[in-house]
Amino acid sequence: MQKDVIKDVSGVFFEAICRVLLSLLLCVLLAGMAFGVLQAVSDLAIYGKDLFRGGILHSALKEVMIDVLMVLAVVELFRTVKAYFSEGRVKVTYIIDTVLVVVITEIMGFWYREVEPERIGLAIALVVALMFVRIMAIRFSPKRREMLEGL
Repeated sequence: MQKDVIKDVSGVFFEAICRVLLSLLLCVLLAGMAFGVLQAVSDLAIYGKDLFRGGILHSALKEVMIDVLMVLAVVELFRTVKAYFSEGRVKVTYIIDTVLVVVITEIMGFWYREVEPERIGLAIALVVALMFVRIMAIRFSPKRREMLEGL
């Protein structure tokens, strides 16, 4: 009897601490999104005055594109944490989406610096593997299995 009470109290305590910490994490992610948007606007403003001089347009678009992709990665993290609050578990597809956005951002950065072909090949292989895992996660989702069991 006493053992069950201790398990219940520790479980409730753990849940409460997790919710508090995840709430703080959501606040940090919101602040990160805000700073990312401000960074994109700042980069656009910095390059805006010299936008049409030789080669500046390319640099401005590169900086804004990378800033926007990083904000999208933070949005995916926010979505993952929010899904944990609503469903009590982390969805694998949200994590894979986040990693895909970050990897694609890194690949976009390859266009603007010298990178060995092997590293580009590894990045492409990583994206293909993540796409495969995402497809499998959707195909063999627990919710999908529950829906199919009723047929």
